[in-house]
Amino acid sequence: MIIKKPATRPANPRFSSGPCPKFPQYDISQLGYAWLGRSHRAAGGKAKLHAAIEDTRAILEIPADYRIGIVPASDTGAVEMAMWSLLGTRPVTMVAWESFGQSWVTDVSAQLRLDANIVTAPYGDIVDMQALDYDHDIVFTWNGTTSGVRVPDNTAFPADRKGLTICDATSACFAMRLPWNSLDVTTFSWQKVLGSEAGHGMIILSPRAVERLESYTPDWPIPKIFQLTKNGKLIEGIFQGDTINTPSMLAVEDYLLALQWARSLGGLNGLIKRSHDNAQCVWDFVAKKDFIQNLANDPATRSTTSVCLAFNHPDVAGDARFAKAITKRLEDEGIAFDIGSYRAAPAGIRIWCGATVETADIAAMLPWLEWAYAVEIEAAG
Repeated sequence: MIIKKPATRPANPRFSSGPCPKFPQYDISQLGYAWLGRSHRAAGGKAKLHAAIEDTRAILEIPADYRIGIVPASDTGAVEMAMWSLLGTRPVTMVAWESFGQSWVTDVSAQLRLDANIVTAPYGDIVDMQALDYDHDIVFTWNGTTSGVRVPDNTAFPADRKGLTICDATSACFAMRLPWNSLDVTTFSWQKVLGSEAGHGMIILSPRAVERLESYTPDWPIPKIFQLTKNGKLIEGIFQGDTINTPSMLAVEDYLLALQWARSLGGLNGLIKRSHDNAQCVWDFVAKKDFIQNLANDPATRSTTSVCLAFNHPDVAGDARFAKAITKRLEDEGIAFDIGSYRAAPAGIRIWCGATVETADIAAMLPWLEWAYAVEIEAAG
């Protein structure tokens, strides 16, 4: 039996996992103070870039002796920069439980041609991070954007590790508390939890990572766009606002606005609470329904940003066409945009629950998801 269409609609139907929704009350007219038509190397431009770095440090509560840099090519560029610049002097363990982690495995194996130890888990599960050998360099994602599986809270890695930990945290930063003492290289991009603009990455280096950069030169040539050192010394300007290439100062202003909004919430604690409340709204709904389930098998590893769901009915479980029919119906109704699972992930639904999303919009959207499912399951016979 097809259920009646719900009466309440989300005020904002944008639930994309990247680029993610803008923060509430965002207005493009707020970008009027952007440093446009001027060199990013002029004093005003460098001041904007330096403010973006230091505001990031303050909100993420990054230690004072960690370097923070703005780098090209989004989170992908930041991760690649770290791998090309730092790997090769110690054994490497590559960790993957979703598609982006798997892409780093491919790059290290096929491009850098390192004989890496590869540890994987299927979608819905996670690698036992405590069982790894931390005398190796470890490359991993904190939050699996395409699997809805994350490293659990309160996870820490050995303080006496000899290797470096290189963490892709692009859908975790600003939504989850990261243990900085356990992380040597951390990367993210602006278009995720804060919903800012794409194309720029952030790289955060511990003192141990800086020491490696200044004491080790890889056997392979490093493209200019990845170079963090010159004559064996860290290029300090990168971490003070002197970027490697020309940034979009419009995107910089957009990021500064998002950081200002984050401060208005009380900083990291406020951001984390919003993401958790959003995810909890979905989890509570799923717990009451028998047609859908969390893709993450262990509640302790469920992502609070990219919440991934799978359909239970045996006739449609794993059916990509069925899942696409639901997402198209919701988009046609103007209820939810871009909530289909990632193309390489199991068929289902992916709802972005980061801090820029309003819980009321998720609560309004979920009954529509149930309605769309009922319509499509009846159509499927």
